[in-house]
Amino acid sequence: MIERRQAALFALAFCANAFSLGSSSAQITDAMRRPDNLMIVLRESGGSNKPDESLKPVGKGKVIFDGQEREVQFAWFFYLGDMHVRFVYDSTNVMANLTIEDFEKLRLSPDEALRLAVANIKRVYGKPGIVPWTGGLMQVKGKSPDVDSSYFLDREFWRGLLKQNPAGVVAAVPKRGGLLFAPLSDAKAVDGLRKGIAYLHSSSERMRVSSALYLFKDDHWTVFQAPQAQ
Repeated sequence: MIERRQAALFALAFCANAFSLGSSSAQITDAMRRPDNLMIVLRESGGSNKPDESLKPVGKGKVIFDGQEREVQFAWFFYLGDMHVRFVYDSTNVMANLTIEDFEKLRLSPDEALRLAVANIKRVYGKPGIVPWTGGLMQVKGKSPDVDSSYFLDREFWRGLLKQNPAGVVAAVPKRGGLLFAPLSDAKAVDGLRKGIAYLHSSSERMRVSSALYLFKDDHWTVFQAPQAQ
């Protein structure tokens, strides 16, 4: 369970930054409101360490927009560790956050929407590819670094890796364009991730996602190394 204090801290960040990101629901046009434009992105939930892999609504918050205070609930969900997911509509010029009202119009459960969003990312930006990185680590990449971290949610991809590495796969998502992994059996590479994740995360500045490490085994993710204390 996410502690109330952690949720409150994140709610403050959510309220302060929701419209400064240049991707508010106010920018969603009718042409964008199509299931094949639905995508999903991973973002940081500083101070959180959610132990279970599930989608828990972030809840409502108040924002100042055009000089007026408004209550809004985006389709944002706490996910795992210090990460949350945001459902967005993707277009050429903007990636716009859905509100819960927009989300409910799709008539999909959060898990169904997640699977559709990942399928759309793979259709538009390609299936995840693997390239060597450093120290035995591998990097997951598609056609756009803005959604590379979203491949963390592509269960089909990780299931394929698990068949080759039945002991498990350790992954890091320090920034939006920096999804890294190593087989759990590769002790040297995993140790490198353990020691390097704090720097990789902090040096990513506004692009950072998670300071934790995650283990994919038995068809689900768990926190392998807790997020850095803030």
